[in-house]
Amino acid sequence: MRKADTSLSETDIRSPRAKAWMVRADERDLRTWLKSAPVCSLLGPHQIAHVGVASMPDPFRIVRTKLGGSYFLACHGGEGRVLIDGRWVRCRAGQAFLLPPGTLHAFHTSPGKTWDIVWVRYHERTGQRPVARANSPVLARFDSAPLLHAILGLHHECLTTAVPAALGQWVQLVQNYVQRFAQPAGMDERIWKLWEMVAADLSHPWTIDGLARSAHLGEKQLQRLCRHELGRSPRQQLIWLRMRRAAELLSSGGGKIATIAAQVGYQNPFVFSSTFKRCLGWPPSEYPGRK
Repeated sequence: MRKADTSLSETDIRSPRAKAWMVRADERDLRTWLKSAPVCSLLGPHQIAHVGVASMPDPFRIVRTKLGGSYFLACHGGEGRVLIDGRWVRCRAGQAFLLPPGTLHAFHTSPGKTWDIVWVRYHERTGQRPVARANSPVLARFDSAPLLHAILGLHHECLTTAVPAALGQWVQLVQNYVQRFAQPAGMDERIWKLWEMVAADLSHPWTIDGLARSAHLGEKQLQRLCRHELGRSPRQQLIWLRMRRAAELLSSGGGKIATIAAQVGYQNPFVFSSTFKRCLGWPPSEYPGRK
């Protein structure tokens, strides 16, 4: 992994050789690359803005600096890179990533490659629980074939008979496959309970040793399980939970930056601010949702 460029700005670059099959929830989004996609209003109740299957040769680069919803993308061929916790990480066949709302969303096809992907873009409204939660994996193994076929099935149904019952079944399959990734039923209970406990007390001076003891695990075992279940090290997960909570406090008018920093476990506001910018893409003072 290499550090990301912290000066990323809104970007949408797509090769003319790209191929895509997409479905959108309504007709309001008239961006060039999406406006020809068929509409399925049944995506709306699941907070889904649009879904798609695509083959994206280099150059393909997306940066969204103010994305309000969760974003799920799975790779079924080729290679791309995604910005996670301020670093570029490879995403290859058999992997998927889930980015939560309120973060800088950035990904691209690796140089000289073609990236075959499926995606589900959410648009969670204020007060609605996002698909990407505190304990959701950020990057993990995922068999994209069922989701790929569900999206293609939905696209085909939209363009042909468009029977509401059939559309509803395809949409439900899409939602189920993403939810299965976001909240895996097989996640180790010790990891789940540990991070639930940490999320409830982020001002505590957590250490890796303390986290391991709280989960009744050795440090190496904790490292391995977190990497496997969440796609992050324990330290990265702790930082992420703190930054997400800080973003929530900023959005709700939770006080001065120094006060928020202390609430999420940072005694030094400057360290907090630089960490916040690395993880979410903006300094706290410029966070788009700040009140």
